[in-house]
Amino acid sequence: MLMPKKHRTLIYEYLMKEGVVVAEKDFGLDKHPVIAVPNIHVIKALQSLKSRNLVKEQFAWRHYYWYLNNEGTSFLREYLNLPPEIVPATLKRPTRPEGAKTAKRVDTARPSSPSADQSRQEYRRSGYDKQGEVGAGSSRPEFRSGYGRGRLPDGNRGGADQQ
Repeated sequence: MLMPKKHRTLIYEYLMKEGVVVAEKDFGLDKHPVIAVPNIHVIKALQSLKSRNLVKEQFAWRHYYWYLNNEGTSFLREYLNLPPEIVPATLKRPTRPEGAKTAKRVDTARPSSPSADQSRQEYRRSGYDKQGEVGAGSSRPEFRSGYGRGRLPDGNRGGADQQ
């Protein structure tokens, strides 16, 4: 698709900075919500990169998601004349502030109430046998007439009264 080189450069710069681009599947949208170019230019430029296997495309709920891969990163570095130190935000490790250190976990035992502990012990000691009341032969089946597809208890076969 023909588009100004300025638009293509803005799209590629954003992709290189973030590492991912999201665009709604709305070709009539005047401007992309983040990049100051028409939405159709974003979609078509990234479809072009996808056809060259420079980005990975996902589509869900009327939104395109494009993820930059390693080949795409090297292509954009050449296209935008960037040094190798610049990497997309998806490849950067999050940095922690100097003062923030991981807190050590302190195991504090919950104060147990004697009534809760006693009820647990009673449950464990109860004579209820869970295993003895399951399986075949543990209870006798009960067959009652008139249920299911058989005759009704009063002798009628259902429907209107027949004489």
